[in-house]
Amino acid sequence: MAKAIVDIESCDCSVIHEEVVASVRKKMPDDETLLNLADLFKVFSDSTRVKILCALLRAEMCVCDIAALLGMSKSAISHQLRTLRQTRLVKYRREGKVVYYSLEDEHVGNIFAQGLVHVSE
Repeated sequence: MAKAIVDIESCDCSVIHEEVVASVRKKMPDDETLLNLADLFKVFSDSTRVKILCALLRAEMCVCDIAALLGMSKSAISHQLRTLRQTRLVKYRREGKVVYYSLEDEHVGNIFAQGLVHVSE
């Protein structure tokens, strides 16, 4: 069976399908956009950030509430929220002395929901 896997993973053709390559090339985003996308996906590689996003998918929350929910320090949560803000995944609003965090927009919720569907299959 290992031979079949190797055969599937390699291509022994000597013909380049120029029309396919040209068509795909036209539709490829530029390198900077792809680098930004890669950076976005890197943010999802940290389980604490994923937990924060999951919580914010359900409700707007302050740092203290997130820290209590995850059993972590406010400092650790603030550090992760800074990363999530820098990548425009979360936003904040101030109400007096309290800062509330929420998902930046519905796209973030959609990305998260699609990821959950994918890993649940």
